[in-house]
Amino acid sequence: MVNQESKIIQGCLDGNRSAQETLYRDHAGRMFAICKSYAKDNDAAKDLLQKGFIKVFKNIHQFQHEGEIGAWIRRIMVNTCLDYCRKVERERSVALDNIKEAEFAANNITDNVYLADLVNIVRSLPEKARMVFNLYVVEGYSHKEIAVKLNISEGTSKSQFSRARKLLQERIPHYYDI
Repeated sequence: MVNQESKIIQGCLDGNRSAQETLYRDHAGRMFAICKSYAKDNDAAKDLLQKGFIKVFKNIHQFQHEGEIGAWIRRIMVNTCLDYCRKVERERSVALDNIKEAEFAANNITDNVYLADLVNIVRSLPEKARMVFNLYVVEGYSHKEIAVKLNISEGTSKSQFSRARKLLQERIPHYYDI
């Protein structure tokens, strides 16, 4: 596998379209799921996936072979999604709410939530709240790391996470008419 992966990477470095297609096919599904968690709809997610892979192929020479290529691609996708969210945020000039921090706790209602439904509910969150929620819960970043990535204060990150949590707790029961 490692030898095959090295051949694919070398092919991408050489500009070989077949190698690029293989790398794309091997990772597109997982990367599309990441893009969907940041984008408002599937069309935007497809655009992000395409932009992300353009960056991957343009910058493949920067891959250090110090880990899995999938993790390197994932970082590029997350950063591409964050760039998109920042752009949308600038265009909308949405003001951030000041809500006290609360830790995310599983609610009994979430036991009945299907993953696809949860993804749709998360996608319905306001842009900043969705970004912070994804980075904190899905990607595992701390609020301090999120603050640096999004160029916001740590308190704003916590506030947006709290906002996302509150909205999810409100929306999940309505989604299922509970």
